[in-house]
Amino acid sequence: MTHLHLKPLSVEDLPSIVELDRTCFGRLWTEAGYRRELESPNSDLPGLFATDENGVSLVGLGCLWAILDEAHLTLLAVLPPYRRHGLGRLLLQALLRSARQRGLERATLEVSTANHAARSLYEQFGFREAGRRQAYYPNGEDASILWLSGIQNAGFLQKLEDWDRQLLHRLDRQGWKILKTC
Repeated sequence: MTHLHLKPLSVEDLPSIVELDRTCFGRLWTEAGYRRELESPNSDLPGLFATDENGVSLVGLGCLWAILDEAHLTLLAVLPPYRRHGLGRLLLQALLRSARQRGLERATLEVSTANHAARSLYEQFGFREAGRRQAYYPNGEDASILWLSGIQNAGFLQKLEDWDRQLLHRLDRQGWKILKTC
């Protein structure tokens, strides 16, 4: 059985964070950039760690910036061998819960128009396209600007709780036990 631990990232995790970034994004942020995020009171960085017979490893992370009453989701990454199991969903739920705990009203993000899997995930949570940024990414791809409102509504909290139950059941069927501290 693999145990998954969702917890806030720390400076001690920097080597693993940078390696995950290199694998998932091709060096999107530097170690100094991640250090700034970890030290910023306006950033939340949940990490997802897997513990199995090989030890403990960082398998996913997310990041949000609290700007006024908005959560700007800047990163969501899961290592390739761990994708398509619901772990991106787990991290997104953690980010949205964090936004709610901070009293933020809305969430926004940019996602490549070509990243259909990520777009589908965000849309399942109620994100809707509000615009596009032409040639936003270094490879020339456009970005969709997505927004989600109503994070403070009681109905949204109920949705988060329902999504948690569904996901925990799914992960349990796959033989994964979740330990959450975020």
